[in-house]
Amino acid sequence: MDVSAWLLESDPALRWQVLRDLVGAPPEQVRAERELVATHGWGTRLLALQGADGQWDGGTYWPDHDDDPHGQPWTATTYTLLLLRDFGLNPASREARRAVSLVREKSRWEEGNQPFFEGETEPCINGMVVGLGAYFGENVDTVVERLVSEQLPDGGWNCEAGHGSTRSSFHTTICVLEGLLQHEHATGGTGASRAARHRGEEYLLDRRLHRRKSTGSEVDPRWLQFSYPTRWFYDVLRGLDYFRAAGGTPDERLGEAAEVVRSRQQPDGAWLLENTHPGKVHFTLEDGDGQPSRWNTLRALRALRWYEG
Repeated sequence: MDVSAWLLESDPALRWQVLRDLVGAPPEQVRAERELVATHGWGTRLLALQGADGQWDGGTYWPDHDDDPHGQPWTATTYTLLLLRDFGLNPASREARRAVSLVREKSRWEEGNQPFFEGETEPCINGMVVGLGAYFGENVDTVVERLVSEQLPDGGWNCEAGHGSTRSSFHTTICVLEGLLQHEHATGGTGASRAARHRGEEYLLDRRLHRRKSTGSEVDPRWLQFSYPTRWFYDVLRGLDYFRAAGGTPDERLGEAAEVVRSRQQPDGAWLLENTHPGKVHFTLEDGDGQPSRWNTLRALRALRWYEG
């Protein structure tokens, strides 16, 4: 199978990233394809679902009507914005500016009625807020300061720290790291936020992205299966793709994770969709677990290309 051709037989949200990261297309072609995210396919479908209240499905983190017995619903504002960011919606576009201004003005957290870009109380959620705010041009500096102050002694973060946990969580840590990196790309960050991000990276690297530091044993076998969208869940591909986005020379401690990702490639050159996190969605992006996944294939190929130089 011609993997690049197969990947390009998709939505603009995926095509422009394939053109940029795998094909090496001219910048003007990449830009033109990216602009289609706001007006064609998945991107415009999501934008059209925003309500007059500035929210998706009537909620900031939870839909107005949580009627899915099978898992956390993924249709509220936070997870919809995460998808639009993943799709590469141009934050300067008219469509993005309108959607984000409605969120800024009207969307408030269920937890304490705070405006969206002021963040919530859990660091995993606030990592998402920082990433979204930085991407869409909103000021989230106070949320960054809060995250820096909440870093645990082992270098990571945990949403259960407020309930007494003193050990970090891979799930929470990757959400915070992605947010801090996006903020750094947008603003340069601060000395404290950059130092916190590097300490968080060491937390993952010391554990080879999926092992316990104390025993070297595997934390969770599900982390060797790759989902998309990742939601708030960690897996090895998400970890490796974070380090790709951070750039620089790959650390040797990423070697085992890179081999895990490489080992999941199928004979036809694709990666499968695996371990989908159940819950209500606006619409499906792929054919389901066990089927070839364009998103996972794109993410795996570009992460391995970076790692292998």
